[in-house]
Amino acid sequence: MSAPAPQIGTAAAPPDAAHVELRGVSKTFAAPQRLIPAVDDVSMRVPRGRFVSIIGLSGCGKSTLLRIVAGLLAPDAGSVSIFGETPAAASAAKHIGFVPQTPALLPWRSVFDNVRLALQVNAGANPPSLAGDGDGRARELLESLGLASARDLRPRQLSGGMQQRTALARALVFDPSILLMDEPFSALDEITREEHGRHLLRVWEQHQKTVLFVTHSITEAVVLSDAVYVMSAAPGTIQAMVPVDLPRPRQEGVASTAAFHELEDRLRSELRKAREGRGGTRAGGAEG
Repeated sequence: MSAPAPQIGTAAAPPDAAHVELRGVSKTFAAPQRLIPAVDDVSMRVPRGRFVSIIGLSGCGKSTLLRIVAGLLAPDAGSVSIFGETPAAASAAKHIGFVPQTPALLPWRSVFDNVRLALQVNAGANPPSLAGDGDGRARELLESLGLASARDLRPRQLSGGMQQRTALARALVFDPSILLMDEPFSALDEITREEHGRHLLRVWEQHQKTVLFVTHSITEAVVLSDAVYVMSAAPGTIQAMVPVDLPRPRQEGVASTAAFHELEDRLRSELRKAREGRGGTRAGGAEG
């Protein structure tokens, strides 16, 4: 293992309340008669309010890393700080919103009732900003995500994309500090995926959440992000961090510009290096 990137500081440094910070994070899973390293010595530093994507080859540990940040898995080594809190503390305080690959909506509840379910179950944990008006927050999110007319429908009556937007609204209803998204649009066709990416950007621009977004799509990563982290082949570490210096708000024609194509080409080059097992830094970098 290599030492963490110098930008991140030493392990003894206090947690940074302005950043999401991973220091030397590693995770290995036990299988019959062998151990399977998933992620190895991953270090990242993401400023508050940034939209950051993570891409990499299948099986490189992207989802594992996201679950460690969410507090759903404990790392075997290293540490995670979410604006100065541990993942466990941030999760308990409802500072983390998580959107999985599948929406996991309750089929007997309407769209509106699925979104406000977490507020009902965790009524004592509602932040002061939602005091007395959790339902208003749910309605606002459905409106911003283009779901106001579907609020009384059941999940079976929704398209796959509408189900994912409902899951996004559910993740945002507690007004979390950080939003973790694990390939939420991977099952959608290209046109629908682009449409839902635009919905997500509008919500992000409105609420300025810090987003960690796992995707296999280079184009999607460039359209959405302020920076893209490329992970190496398993066990995953940071191959490269590529800043996305495109103006915001992102215009619909941005994907046809020369600057956009240059970024796509650079990310493809980094992914080829990852597949060939060369060129990785074995350490993370500071974004922003």
